This record gives sequence, structure tokens and C-alpha cells, in this order.
Amino acid sequence: MTKEAASKNLKDHIRWPLWGTIAANLVAFHGFSHYEAVTVLGTKGLLASITSLVPMGFGLGVTTVANGFLSADMKARLVFLRRVYALPGHRAFSAFAVSDPRVDADALRRRFGKTWPTEPMAENRAWFKLFKETESDPAVLHLHREFLFTRDFAGLAAIFLVMFGAAAAFTVHPPSVLGLYIGFLVLQFWLARHAAATYGNRLVSTVLARIAATAPKSAADRNRTRKPQLA
Repeated sequence: MTKEAASKNLKDHIRWPLWGTIAANLVAFHGFSHYEAVTVLGTKGLLASITSLVPMGFGLGVTTVANGFLSADMKARLVFLRRVYALPGHRAFSAFAVSDPRVDADALRRRFGKTWPTEPMAENRAWFKLFKETESDPAVLHLHREFLFTRDFAGLAAIFLVMFGAAAAFTVHPPSVLGLYIGFLVLQFWLARHAAATYGNRLVSTVLARIAATAPKSAADRNRTRKPQLA
């Protein structure tokens, strides 16, 4: 499989889960919006309000379009809660290479030598080159896929919080139910954002660990692993 095909496959893989996420949020909004009808009339009240799903279908399209306006940089800022240098790749060598016990920092330093990156932009560019070398590795591929899904989920959750939260202020009653629904939207965003940050950080560290593990050993390392000869 080519790298272009792998990238397309990742996008195809996360498309349907994201649509499912949007649909689930529309159903939740519908249920909270008709809380009083359901509590008074039960299932009949919910079925009687089912026609409201028609304009909500329009909301599905609006939400999808709105998500398209969120660039990768904007989603990174939402996920990692940083205004500048948001991506963890910007801290790949200054933070993750020295903090993750799986990464042999000395091996990485031998590979880069005097070109060891120290500035955030240089760190991200250097890490991305390493990522392109390892993106077909099963562990890297898995983390990349999960990061893309949770990152886009977090972006959608932020849109849900703004759009559905504003709409709920006029449609969800009583106030206690409105507070419960807003709390659900906030929790959804926080969980999605936290998961995306975790996967993103893990992706950066895993790429570094894979590259370090395949780096040529130093003379001292070769001497330590050399078997002693029999006298």
C-alpha cells in the first residue's frame, strides 16, 4: 500500500465514526429538547415530535460544514490548549525524546549530530520527516488513526457545545434539564480533547522510539553486546 493510499484509507476509516458521532449528538439534542413531552406522554410524546428531526437533518449538514472551517491548526489549539506551537511535534526533541523511557535519546543524537533541532519549528519539521519514515508501522498507524479521529471528534464537540448549547437555551426545559445537557456537552468535549492529546503525544513518542531503536549502535554499545570469546 502506497503512502497516499494509506492516508486516504485513514480518512475513510474515521469518516463513518464521525458521522455516527454527529448523529448521536442530534438524537441527544432531540431527546433533551423534548424532555417534557417524553415525561408527560412517554414514548408517544417522543414519536409525536419525530417530525422535528427533519430540520435537525439540516443541522447535521450545517455542523459538517462548520467542522470544515476548523483547520488542522485550530483543532490542534483546541486539543493541546496552546495558542502557538500547539502540536506535540514542536516539543518532540526537547520534551518527549528525554521524558519517554522507550526513546533512546543518545541514539537519536547520534543520528542528528550537530543538526539536533532546538527550536519548536525545527523540532516539528525534523519529527515529521521521521514520521514519514515510520507511518506504515502498525503501532504508528494505529496511533495516527486514533489521533485523527479523536482530534476531529474534539473539533465537532466544540461546535456542538456552541451550536447545540445555544439552541438548547431556547428549547430545553426545565433549567435543571438544560444544565444537565450543557454539562453533557462540556464533558464530551473535555473527554474528546483529552483523548486526542493523549494519542497525539503518544504518536510523537512512538515515532521517536521506533527510529531510535533502528539507529546504528555506537562503538561502546557494540562492545557491550559483543559475546566474550572462549580462551
